[in-house]
Amino acid sequence: MFLELKNIRKSYGEADSRTEVLKGIDLSVEKGKLCVLLGASGSGKSTLLNIIGGIDQADEGEVLINGDRMSQMKDKELTAFRRRHLGYIFQMYNLIPNLTVRENIEVGAYLSHHPLDTDELLNVLGLYDHRDKLPSQLSGGQQQRTSIGRAVVKNPDILLCDEPTGALDYQTSKEILKLIETVSGKYGNTVIMVTHNNEIKGMADQVVQLRDGRIRRQYFNEHKLKAEELEW
Repeated sequence: MFLELKNIRKSYGEADSRTEVLKGIDLSVEKGKLCVLLGASGSGKSTLLNIIGGIDQADEGEVLINGDRMSQMKDKELTAFRRRHLGYIFQMYNLIPNLTVRENIEVGAYLSHHPLDTDELLNVLGLYDHRDKLPSQLSGGQQQRTSIGRAVVKNPDILLCDEPTGALDYQTSKEILKLIETVSGKYGNTVIMVTHNNEIKGMADQVVQLRDGRIRRQYFNEHKLKAEELEW
């Protein structure tokens, strides 16, 4: 199995104010699949995503990516591992305001030993005609496309998406989901997507429903929908 989580536990706070956020998560995801982590605010899904991405550390348990144990890595090793193998897409675009679309995407390319071709990716993203614009000259959807490009140009094994459509309107959200679907299909990325939108689960290979820090239900879609077929 490509991604394995074993008994992941995480708490915040001390003594009486200590809160257990993740209460023993076991999860496996195959390479190249799209897995949706679904749950209400406070269910632990974003914390779990951050632990998979090496942004946060579990108190207990193991994260293995293609057999590599993240808990055994020192800080410099973990930083290098994240750069090589992981791409991040957040609800907020976090673009560099004084760099063009092309330059923002190339920031991601510099972190990789085997980056994708920037011009090809700009075309896939529908951004080639906007490549010389600054973020302030773009719509929200175009900014999110740029942030997807920055994450994908590294050619990461895993694409981690934290509410990637949370700040977007309905039609733009569907366009972004379709783009993630297209990109992952073309380049073979494994996608872990956090969302509170119940309908997005229809496009996933694997659905993991979280509540109060536990997996309450997990299943595989026998009949996946395409992103463009989703409605909410």
